[in-house]
Amino acid sequence: MSGAEVQEIHCKTMLNRIDVPGFPFKWTLNPYRGCRHACRYCYARPTHEFLGLGAGREFEQRVFAKINAPEVLRSEIRKPKWMREPIAIGTASDPYEPAESQYGITRQILGVLRDFLNPVSITTKGVLVRRDVDVLKELSHEAGVQVAFSVGSIDEQVWKETEPGAPSPKARLEAMKFLVDNGINAGVSIAPILPGLSDSRESIDAVAEAASNHGAQFLSANLLFLKPGSKEWFMPFIRESHPRLAAGYSQLYRTTYAPRDYTLSVLKVVDEARLRWGLPVPKPPRLLPGPQMQLELALTA
Repeated sequence: MSGAEVQEIHCKTMLNRIDVPGFPFKWTLNPYRGCRHACRYCYARPTHEFLGLGAGREFEQRVFAKINAPEVLRSEIRKPKWMREPIAIGTASDPYEPAESQYGITRQILGVLRDFLNPVSITTKGVLVRRDVDVLKELSHEAGVQVAFSVGSIDEQVWKETEPGAPSPKARLEAMKFLVDNGINAGVSIAPILPGLSDSRESIDAVAEAASNHGAQFLSANLLFLKPGSKEWFMPFIRESHPRLAAGYSQLYRTTYAPRDYTLSVLKVVDEARLRWGLPVPKPPRLLPGPQMQLELALTA
């Protein structure tokens, strides 16, 4: 993205614990802060405000690369109390945002997780994940791996309007197929589903069909939610680009989440599409039995 800059920073910790009942994972990490994919709805935008920066353009144009992340992670997971629980990568910034092509921090992190036989899940819109097929294959053999490609719609206009810095949905699906063809457990997350833009039965079914045609191993979905900081960036876009939807969005998003009845009705459509195209729900990555010698070497290194 024109005008974007990357600033190198050092982090003190990498692992973030999530203490929310029913959450699909307990541990997360993020190699970067900020993201040049510039998704208008991104729920991670408010994280820039912790640094005294804006959740709008500054989130897109000031990316922070945690250059010591692999070393910090290694020191954290080599501790005896660490139980090799699954770690989710990409919960607050895409691990394959453009800076990764320069820094390779995500790749190094995957190498650390491979050394310690640690299960991992990755959520991304980035196609650079293809580069890491070798280390992902090794991780798949020694520990559980899951790669979810976020594809909220395959409509080009919706993509260009709402995810202007991200690779096209077609490119993401092709990257997923490449991973699947190489034995990696990869699938699609229809996320976020945008009311009035991608919540129709036709739109959801089109993503499910495309996912199936590209060999997806699973299909999941999430509806748009708008946290403070994200809402202030997304709602003006709706009012300017889709004024007919503005009143509906104001009604749906009086709070962070859309009403339960609406959410359940959309997720029911997703379930129907999943069954129609023979796609299972994702299963969290789990620790697999693997050679202990490699782990012992990693612990003593």
